[in-house]
Amino acid sequence: MTAESPTPPIALCRLDDLGDPGSKGFLFQGRSLFAIRQGQQIFVYENRCPHRGIPLEWTPDSFLDNSGRLIQCATHGALFLPDSGECVSGPCSGEYLQQVACNIRDGQVWLD
Repeated sequence: MTAESPTPPIALCRLDDLGDPGSKGFLFQGRSLFAIRQGQQIFVYENRCPHRGIPLEWTPDSFLDNSGRLIQCATHGALFLPDSGECVSGPCSGEYLQQVACNIRDGQVWLD
């Protein structure tokens, strides 16, 4: 038997590619993802609403509500907390977006 080596972290984007607050979508290794920046915190999620399984945005890179504090589904207005992905308003209330582990290092956002 051979031991499998762990998958190395992969750079998604530079931290400066995201406004503050800001959001940006990515097609990454066949997965539709988006990143949310709030200050020095970054959160990455699969771009899929738990209510209907459809992408959250109508316009590229537009994942936040007008306040810039909550993630919003453009289809039915559901609102999600950026730090946990929990839906706090809308038809999928209590459900969660699928979070992708990430960290910030050397000015870049890395997927774990």
